[in-house]
Formats: sequence, C-alpha cells, structure tokens
Amino acid sequence: MSMRETLLSIIEQSFEELNDTREPGNLLSFHPEVALYGANSSLDSVDLVNLLLAIEERIEDELDISFTIANEKALSQKNSPFKTVKSLCDYLQIELAK
Repeated sequence: MSMRETLLSIIEQSFEELNDTREPGNLLSFHPEVALYGANSSLDSVDLVNLLLAIEERIEDELDISFTIANEKALSQKNSPFKTVKSLCDYLQIELAK
C-alpha cells in the first residue's frame, strides 16, 4: 500500500470513528472532495478538531510517527490543508515524507 493510500485509509477510518458519535441521519460521507472546513462543510469546529485528533492518533499507531496536524505551518498556508479530504491528504503526505 502506498503512503497516499495509507493516509486515505487513516482519514476514512477517522471519519467512521466520528460517525460513531453522530445521529444516524447526520452521518458524514467520505470522498476526496468532501469539505472539512468552510461554508460547504458539514463539520462544526468541534467535529473538525475531533477528526484531526483521531487522524493524529492513527498516524502514531499505524506509522509510528508523532505529528500535530493543526500546527503553525498548516494554519499559515495560503491554501488551507483543511479545505477537503484531498487537500489534507496532500498536506500529510508532504509533511510526513520529511
């Protein structure tokens, strides 16, 4: 499995974990263009934080890498890595390869 596939799997599993806390009629769908932040997102700020924490935990468990996603670099980028699943995966792939 490539790093990108692994990261997408980690993000998808984290979506499923978040869905376990949501009402059946309010579940999040998972695909690369799902908005994580902004007007088109179905996540509120608490959901986004919980999703990012779940992803961080899975990265540490599965890849043995300790990484804080919402760091100064991520928050200061012109194009937010939190816009979509794809942009988050792209960001993680670049940052974890360093």
